[in-house]
Amino acid sequence: MHIQFLFISGVEIIFILFIVVMIFGADKLPEIARGLGKGMTQLKNATNEIKSEINNSAKDYGVDTELGASVTNEINKVKDEIDDITGPIKRQF
Repeated sequence: MHIQFLFISGVEIIFILFIVVMIFGADKLPEIARGLGKGMTQLKNATNEIKSEINNSAKDYGVDTELGASVTNEINKVKDEIDDITGPIKRQF
């Protein structure tokens, strides 16, 4: 099994974790993980807040924020129609 996260392979991830354990010690790992978790939560909250501010500003200036959703709906309708047409053809082969 070959695990790849971004451009780092599974072996490299294990090596990095080994180095972290050697530098900080096993007793510090839970504390480091909690800190990383809190940091990621804060980043997610900040990202959601920025998205909300952008959407609110767009609505204030009359920009259509539902354009992407309507395009996605139309694409899904076309895909469903194509599946309805090609469904019997696919089943024959």
